[in-house]
Amino acid sequence: MYGVSGTGSVVGEEWGARAARSRALAVLRVRGRALGLAVLPAAVAVVLYAGGVTGHFTGPGWDAARWVVTVLAVLTLLAATAVGLVVARARPAATPTVELAETAAPDLYRLVRDLADRLDVPAPSAIALTPDCDSWLEDRTHRAHRAHLGPHPAVGGAGDGAPVLVIGSPFLWWMRVGELRAVLAPVVAGTGPAAQPDIAAARRFVRGLDAAVAVPGIPGLDPLRRLGAHGVGQVARVLLRACRGHAAEMERGVAAAGSERAQAVDYGVRIVAQEQVGLAYAGWDRLLTRVALPAWRMGRWPAKLDAGVVSALTELSRRDRLADGFSSRLGERPACDLLEEPGAVDEATSLLAARLFHGGPAEPGPDWSPVEWSQYPEEVVDRKWRTDAARLHQVLDGLGLSGSAAGRDAAAGDGPTLTRVIAHLALARPAGPGAVLLDVEDRDGAADPADTDTDPGEDLPLPEAHNDDEAHNDDEAHNDDEVLAEADDEDPVNPAAEALAGALSALLAREEAAREARVAAATALTTAAASESPDKTDRADKTDRSGGASPVVVSGPDGPLPLFPLQPPRSGRDLLADHVTAMVCCAAVDTAEAAPGLDWLDGPTLLVGGERAVDLGPRVLALVEDGDPEPLRAWLARTGVRPEKPVRLV
Repeated sequence: MYGVSGTGSVVGEEWGARAARSRALAVLRVRGRALGLAVLPAAVAVVLYAGGVTGHFTGPGWDAARWVVTVLAVLTLLAATAVGLVVARARPAATPTVELAETAAPDLYRLVRDLADRLDVPAPSAIALTPDCDSWLEDRTHRAHRAHLGPHPAVGGAGDGAPVLVIGSPFLWWMRVGELRAVLAPVVAGTGPAAQPDIAAARRFVRGLDAAVAVPGIPGLDPLRRLGAHGVGQVARVLLRACRGHAAEMERGVAAAGSERAQAVDYGVRIVAQEQVGLAYAGWDRLLTRVALPAWRMGRWPAKLDAGVVSALTELSRRDRLADGFSSRLGERPACDLLEEPGAVDEATSLLAARLFHGGPAEPGPDWSPVEWSQYPEEVVDRKWRTDAARLHQVLDGLGLSGSAAGRDAAAGDGPTLTRVIAHLALARPAGPGAVLLDVEDRDGAADPADTDTDPGEDLPLPEAHNDDEAHNDDEAHNDDEVLAEADDEDPVNPAAEALAGALSALLAREEAAREARVAAATALTTAAASESPDKTDRADKTDRSGGASPVVVSGPDGPLPLFPLQPPRSGRDLLADHVTAMVCCAAVDTAEAAPGLDWLDGPTLLVGGERAVDLGPRVLALVEDGDPEPLRAWLARTGVRPEKPVRLV
């Protein structure tokens, strides 16, 4: 009955709004109690002085009490004033976004304006894009945000007090216009509760407390100010704990009210669009981790990530029957048509994604240049393989293998060969658990372990675990039975691979540290230049507001980069497997009919005869983990790859 008549939606909306306002008042009561506690000593002092004037509180004891309470009141009021100023002036964290002026997306602004009119709520003050699969409202009324971004023209005539609508950029490229409207309906409906004075005041108070907690971590504070900031931060933490539950319930009530209000807008389409949200998230995650991340590590950033998500999801619909039919939607008008220059917006969000997820520089440069999808196989895949192969042979040289069988094979081939790598990793496994070294004594004539410190590759030290195993050989001789039992329980380990993986990890760590140092230096120079010429920002804002040539502005981030690392640090064995695979791919490209390729779901791939080489990974793992080269040699023979031929390195 409620669903037919529409009263059920009204009742649910009213319930959500009332619950949100009730929780907002609870948050404000916490603020009121804190203020009352701060003025309590002053109130007591006033009472004592009034008693002295009227002759009720007289005598030395009352005089001493008045002085003590007065000093306590002054100190308490000073501390409360300091806390209040810090909470009011601390800059709340803002999501890094790409700001869209109305000149850059007039149709999108018109869609949001019409949606707000249908929902009978205030329109957002502006629209921004984020490289994520989510949408929300964000309050940017703090003066620090307004000073950074400049005033925005409201979408529907609302003032600067309305929140900003943040839209996930993948939605614009994958979703159709009707689906985007349905997904944004409950988000835009949240501007109604946000305009309620009590809810707005409670949100400002919570955001101020959250910003005050982070003040002690601001760089550049002198010791005295940092000590005071720590005290303010402790008070802010206490207040946050007191109102945390009420704030969470307030936000749930706001979300419930917005969802109920949006029930009447494209409800059927919204159910279908929610499926596209999950699909877009899956495709975006695969695109970032499998396709974009290898390019970022090479100093290149794909300039059309949002367009790539469409290709990735189309490929998914081709492979997965569960996604069958999703690609048929591509005949409808995409939401990116609501933008005046989709390519420029896609490039800006792609650069922001590289900053957030990888920590790349804010501006393109010689070591940080964009790459188009058509150039990806040659510019990224082939270069990545050859760089990894060069690093692998550099580590082999650093381990001092010139006298080994692997070194003789490389010398016979007059260059870096795949045979050298296979020969090194396929060394005979030791007969006992104590013999875990790489037969250095056999190759170098019973060399003293201390001589390894003067190895030609001393800049690539062996991992400490290698020396630990050597030091424990004498102890293990007294516990052979226990060691053998433990060795039987553990997975088989290729000692040559373990040492090579450790050296690779050390080299990569140094390279990554050097890269981060370069990025930090470039960021410091950019920040210094911006601080020396603040009038450039003012001119850019004026150009933006006058409808000039820069309608897209990137804001944030406020913290260290990357804010959201995509992958945890890889293990040494995974790194070694990647480098050996890269060496195999280089040999296949140079000596067989193979070519680098791009798979939208799996990233860099090897094309043999125009088809993906999907069976290469397990054979490389057999060599790395078990020291068994036969599966890989069989694959090389079948595909016509000549491992004895030198490969071209970067």
